Amino acid sequence: MGDPNLAIIAGSGVLPGLLSQALSAAGRSHLCCHPHGIPVELEEAEEFYFERAISFFRSLGARGVRQVVMVGKFHRPRHLNPLRFESSTLLAAPRILASLRKGDDASLRALAEIIEELGLEVVGVEDVAPSLLPEPGLYASKVPSDQDRADVERAAYIVEAISAVDVGQGAVVAGGLCLATESLPGTDAMLEWVAATRDDQHSGSRSGVLYKAPKLHQDRRMDLPAIGPITVAKAAAAGLAGIAWEARGALLLDTELTMAEANRHGLFLWARPPLG
Repeated sequence: MGDPNLAIIAGSGVLPGLLSQALSAAGRSHLCCHPHGIPVELEEAEEFYFERAISFFRSLGARGVRQVVMVGKFHRPRHLNPLRFESSTLLAAPRILASLRKGDDASLRALAEIIEELGLEVVGVEDVAPSLLPEPGLYASKVPSDQDRADVERAAYIVEAISAVDVGQGAVVAGGLCLATESLPGTDAMLEWVAATRDDQHSGSRSGVLYKAPKLHQDRRMDLPAIGPITVAKAAAAGLAGIAWEARGALLLDTELTMAEANRHGLFLWARPPLG
């Protein structure tokens, strides 16, 4: 496939592996790399230290890499080794660390700016593998009811509100009432909390929706929301009727398995057209 001109900077989760597979299937040569301390689900990936990030990204450019895509879940570095810092990264560290106090989107945007200052282009999944971002439509056999659609509209409004302050990308609404909003622990933790606390679990019918969308001012090259088989299983355990997301604004992971699981549990999957 030739020398790679694209590098995947991988976080945890299945997305980096799925992106790598999609690129390989399309004949796009690429490198896979990940920061030290982040467990990745990749057969081959180069590890680099945050404390030496500047020289690492410069080395990518020297090897012919021109584009970088950052995918997966990245946690903020907790333990940095002062003895490991190189001078160039040490100079940039205050800028990155200051952004960490402003939220995940701000810190990823700051890192992207630094990478691009080194001559690399930061691109998004939609630029290199648009097939991972579903078009508007239904992706399971169940059709959302009028109440489901009203709950999705309410949840979309709530997600837009919390995203404006860089808090989360998801909300759960049932009967017009907000049961939970996503925060730092993530979607799975939110759904587990709903399953443990809602008092209508044994009513015999499913109700309520999970809605996910990018944050209002999010840099869509990074940290797009994702829905996969685990999301479906946890939504089912929480007694929800279905899952909706902003079309072309969220990733559908393991598409066939996710759709099969939704059909098995009787949940709808709806890629909702973005407003405006």
